[in-house]
Amino acid sequence: MPFPDTHPALKRALEARGYEQLTPVQEAVLQPGLDERDLLVSAQTGSGKTVAFGLAIAPTLLGDADRLPPSPQPMALVIAPTRELALQVQSELKWLYAETGARIASCIGGTDARSEARELNRGAHIVVGTPGRLCDHLSRGSLDLSALRCVVLDEADEMLDMGFREELEQLLDAAPAERRTLLFSATIAREIASLARRYQKNAERIDTVSGAKQHSDITYRCVITQPQEIERSLVNVLRFYESPTAMVFCNTRMMVNQVQAALLERGFASVAISGEMGQNERSRAIESLRSGQARVCVATDVAARGIDVPALSLVIHASIPTAAETLLHRSGRTGRAGRKGTSVLMVPLNQRRRAERLLQMAKIQAEWEAVPTADAIAEQDKTRLMDDPILTNAVDDMSDELVNQLVEKYDATKLAAALVGLYRARLPKVEQIRPMSVEAPRRTERGERAPREEHTMSGEWFKMGVGRTERADPKWLIPLICRLGGVQKREIGSIRIDQEQTYFQIADESVARFKSCLAGAEADEVTIEPSEAPAGGMGPRGRNPGEGKRFGGGGRSGGGFKGGPRGGAGGGYKGRGGSGYGRPKPAAGDGPRGDGSSRKRRS
Repeated sequence: MPFPDTHPALKRALEARGYEQLTPVQEAVLQPGLDERDLLVSAQTGSGKTVAFGLAIAPTLLGDADRLPPSPQPMALVIAPTRELALQVQSELKWLYAETGARIASCIGGTDARSEARELNRGAHIVVGTPGRLCDHLSRGSLDLSALRCVVLDEADEMLDMGFREELEQLLDAAPAERRTLLFSATIAREIASLARRYQKNAERIDTVSGAKQHSDITYRCVITQPQEIERSLVNVLRFYESPTAMVFCNTRMMVNQVQAALLERGFASVAISGEMGQNERSRAIESLRSGQARVCVATDVAARGIDVPALSLVIHASIPTAAETLLHRSGRTGRAGRKGTSVLMVPLNQRRRAERLLQMAKIQAEWEAVPTADAIAEQDKTRLMDDPILTNAVDDMSDELVNQLVEKYDATKLAAALVGLYRARLPKVEQIRPMSVEAPRRTERGERAPREEHTMSGEWFKMGVGRTERADPKWLIPLICRLGGVQKREIGSIRIDQEQTYFQIADESVARFKSCLAGAEADEVTIEPSEAPAGGMGPRGRNPGEGKRFGGGGRSGGGFKGGPRGGAGGGYKGRGGSGYGRPKPAAGDGPRGDGSSRKRRS
C-alpha cells in the first residue's frame, strides 16, 4: 500500500484524492517513533506541509479509533498567519479527515465573530485560525483550550515577521503543558529557535530544505524593460505565456490598482486582492480564479501565502520583491505538488543589479530575456491555435448537422478565416514595444562598470548652437531636446558636444514628429536644424563642460532655457532664466534661481 504508516481512514482519503506517493516532508513526519514527539520542521512552500501535519497529529487525535467521539472543546489547534492560508488549511483537513467524523472550525479576521463563537460552542475537534482572531475568542471565553492535545504553528516565520509573537505566546501559554507542539517554518531563524526552546519539549528536528534546490519545479525568468513601460511589458508577458491562471504581484496597493486597471482596459479577465479588501471580496476573487472566471489575479504580498489554485502555472513579479524570502514565497504559488510553473521577474533597466543580488541571495538561477515582441506573441498564438483541442477533438453527433451545413455553404478558406478571426477576437491586445538588449553591462577586473560602448541607433542627425563654450551638458540637453521635439529619452541616440555646436541623433521612426514639434516651437537664440553626422567629437551622451563663459547672464528677468542652463538674463528659449549650471557658488542667502530662496538639502 502507498501509505502503510498512517491511519487507515486517512490512507483511504489520500488514495481517493489520487495520491500515489508521499512528499519528502510527509514521509519525514511519519517516520517510526515520532507519533508522540514535538516536531520542528523546515519545509518549502508548496511541499505538502498541510497534509504532513494532518498526518502527524492523527495518532494523537485518533489513536486506534476509527472515528472521533464528540468533543465540547477543541482537540487540536492550527495557527496560520493569514486568512487565506487558514481557509486553505481548513479545506485540506476537511477532506483528509472526512471519514473520521472530525468537525473543523475556522476563526479568522474579516468574518462574523458571533457565528464563529456559535460554531465553537457546538463543538469542534480541530480549530484553524489566525492569531488575532483566536486570541479574541480566547479572551471572550468562546475558545476553550483546556482539552487541547496538539498545537500546530504553520508558517511560524511569517507570523513572527508580521508581529504576532505576543499572540502566539498567549495561545501557547493557555494550552495544556502536556500537549504536542508542531512548528512548521520555511527557515529556522533565531526567533523561531527561541520559540521552539520555550514551548517545545525534546522536539525532533526535521529539515527538508537544506541541500535541496529551491523550487525545482519552477522556471525563473527575468524580463528587462524600460522603467516607464512596466505595465505595457507585463501585458506582453501575460500574452506570451497565456497561462490558464496567472498571479501578478505588486509591492503596493496603488500599483495593484494601476495594473488591474491596465489589464481590464486591454481585455484581461482579472481580479485584484490587497489588504484594503474585506474577507468576502478576497474570497470571491480567489474563487473566481479557481472556477476559471478570471485568469489573472493582481495582488500584494498579503495574498502570497494560502492560495492554492491547481491551474496556476505563471507568477509575475511586477515589482521587484524586497527580500529573497518574499521572492520565494510569491513564486511558491506555482510549481506546487509536482506541477511545473514559471516565475517571471520584471526588471527595470536601472534596477538590474538589485535583481541580480536578489537572485543570488535566493540561490536561484534565472534566464534573462527581452520583453516578448508582437511577432513572437503572434507565433505563440499560431502554435496554440494549431494545438487547440477544438481542432484535435472528435466532433460530437449533435454538431454534425450544423457542421455539414457550414461545409456545404462555405469553402475551407472562409471557414478557416472565420475560425482565426474568432480566436483572435477573444485575445487581449498586444503592446508594440521595442526590445532591449539583455546583455549585462561589462565590468572590469576590479568590478567597475566598463566604459559605455558606442550607441548604434539608426537615426537622423541634428545640431544645436550650444557647445562646450556654453558648458553644454547632457543633464539639461536631453530634457531640452525631449521637450522641444516631443520625444522621449530612449528616442535620442548619440550626443556629440563640440566647442560651439552639439550634435545629436533622433531615431528614424521619430524624426517626422520631432521636426513637426520644432516647427511649432518659439525660439530666440537657440536653433536646431538637420545636420550631417559629425566627423569626430565626444562619444554617445558624453560630457565635457570645459571652461569659458556660461550660457546667458544673471536673474529671472531675461531668457535662458526652460529647464536648460539656468543662467540668465541674456536671452534664450522661452524667456525663463535662473542661476543654474556653471554659475559661481552663490553668496549666502542666494537661491538656485537667483531669487534669494534656498534649496532644502535631502536628508
